[in-house]
Amino acid sequence: MTSRLPLAAILTATLACAGGDATPTPEDAIIIPVRVVTPQLRSTEPQIVLTGILGAKEEIPLGFKVGGVVARVAADVGDRVRAGQLLAALTLTEIEAQVSAAREGRDKARRDLARAEALHADSVATLSQLEDARTGAEVADAQLRAAEFNRQYAEVRAPADGVILRRQLEAGQLVAPGAPVFALRVEREGLVLRAGAPDRDAVRLGEGMRASVRFDAFPGDAFNGEVRRVAVAASPMTGTYEVEIAVDPARRSLASGLIGRATISPRADEPVVTVPTEALIEVDGAWASLFVLDESGERVTRRRVRVLWMDGPAAALAGGVDSTSRVVSAGATRLSDGSRVRVAAERTP
Repeated sequence: MTSRLPLAAILTATLACAGGDATPTPEDAIIIPVRVVTPQLRSTEPQIVLTGILGAKEEIPLGFKVGGVVARVAADVGDRVRAGQLLAALTLTEIEAQVSAAREGRDKARRDLARAEALHADSVATLSQLEDARTGAEVADAQLRAAEFNRQYAEVRAPADGVILRRQLEAGQLVAPGAPVFALRVEREGLVLRAGAPDRDAVRLGEGMRASVRFDAFPGDAFNGEVRRVAVAASPMTGTYEVEIAVDPARRSLASGLIGRATISPRADEPVVTVPTEALIEVDGAWASLFVLDESGERVTRRRVRVLWMDGPAAALAGGVDSTSRVVSAGATRLSDGSRVRVAAERTP
C-alpha cells in the first residue's frame, strides 16, 4: 500500500535537505586576491633611438673654378694633407694665354686713355671721348684681375688639414668648372652621426642632450655623444628632420660611413608618475582606468586616468594617482568599483 504524503510536507522536506545552498552568496562577501604596487616618479621620457651615418662635421667637396685638362694629381684617397697643400693642377696653356691677352688689352687701354687725356687738354678730344677712354681702361684692368684670379684657381689646394675621402680625376682628364674632384674630411670640428628623426621624436630633442652611440663595427663599445643640431625643417625627400650628434671617438680611428645607433634619454620637464602597464584596463587612446586601494586597504576605487606615454613595462600618467597611492597591478580584470580585496603581494615596480 503506497503512502501518500501531503504536498506541503514534501516541499518542506526538500528545502530542509537543501540547507543553506538555496540562499545565494552576496557579492559583497567575495574577497578577491590582488597584487599592488606603489607608483614611481620618473624624470626621463621614453628613449629615442636614431640610426645614422658617421662622418666629419666638415666634409668639403673641392674642384677647379675653371675647366681644363688635368696636368697633375698630387693626392689620393686616404692621404692626410696639410692646409695649403697642392692636390691637383690644370694645364696652364689656355689660361696663360687668357692672362696674356688680358694684360695686352689693359696696356692698350691705358695708352688710349693717355692719348685721350692729351687730346682733351688740347681741346681736340671731347669730354665724352675722354670718359669713354677711362671706362675702357677700368674694364681692361678688371678683365686682367679676373684672368689672374682664374689662373690662381687652376689648381686645387687643401683649405685645411684633413683626409682625402674621394678622388674623381686622373691626369689628362678634361674637367668642367666647379665639378667636384676631391672630397676632403676636415676633422677640426670633430665627427658627427647624421640621422633622420620623425617629427614625434624631433620635437623632444634639443642641443646638448647626451647620447650613447654604438657601431656594428665595434659591437662591444659605446661611445659618448651629444646632440649638436636639430634641423628646423623636414627633408622633402624623407619627411624626417636631420639630427647631428657629435661623437667622441675615444682614441679610436672611426672611418666615415660607419652605421651607428644613438640612444637618447630626454629629461622630462618635471617628474611624472609611472605605473606598470599591466595595471591599466580599458585603454582607449590617451585614457585608461585602474584600481586604487582605499585607506582601509580592503576595498578598491576605480579611477579614470590620462596616459602621457608608454615605455615598455611603464606607463606615465597625468593625475589620478600619486607616489603615495597603492595601485592594483594584477587581478584588476576581476574587480569593480568598491570590490573587497586581499593584498596577496605588494611591490615597487
